[in-house]
Amino acid sequence: MKINATEIRVGMIIEHKDDLWEVLKTNHVKPGKGGAFAQVEMKSMSKNTKLNERFRSSETIEKATLDELKYNFLYKDENDLHFMNPETFEQININKKILGEKGKMLSENLEVSINFHNEKPINISLPKQITCKIDTTDVAIKGQTVASSYKPATLENGLNVQVPPFIETGDDVIIDTRTMEYVKKV
Repeated sequence: MKINATEIRVGMIIEHKDDLWEVLKTNHVKPGKGGAFAQVEMKSMSKNTKLNERFRSSETIEKATLDELKYNFLYKDENDLHFMNPETFEQININKKILGEKGKMLSENLEVSINFHNEKPINISLPKQITCKIDTTDVAIKGQTVASSYKPATLENGLNVQVPPFIETGDDVIIDTRTMEYVKKV
């Protein structure tokens, strides 16, 4: 599907230079002299390389047609993540590299959206927020100002995040899966 360059948004997947690219950043620029353009930072879905490209506002870009299906996470092994379609009970396995560090956020039966391009899985979308348990964290130091004092914490899944001083070991917290940051205490 063709879209105008001004319609490119973060998270979109576009076809460019015979590859699929995920848009990481976009900046629409209208200089005083010359035509407007979109400065777009993209990451290749297959090669995992980055590219900064400038598209004139008059250009059209091919937006990838993706089929999005809901799957439940089953388990992970050495190389793959295993998912099951809750309607057809069809199981698929996807290489861990597609999710990277965010793969640690997966828990049994977690519902995710998997995008397919030409029947090949290309990306996995986690829910926006996930509840996790704090495995270890430092003790809060009295007298620290609340405004900017965050302390390191390790979640049960092995991820490291920054949390406010009132969070203690064993607390349940909500983590934003897009930024991998603390949102609130449960």
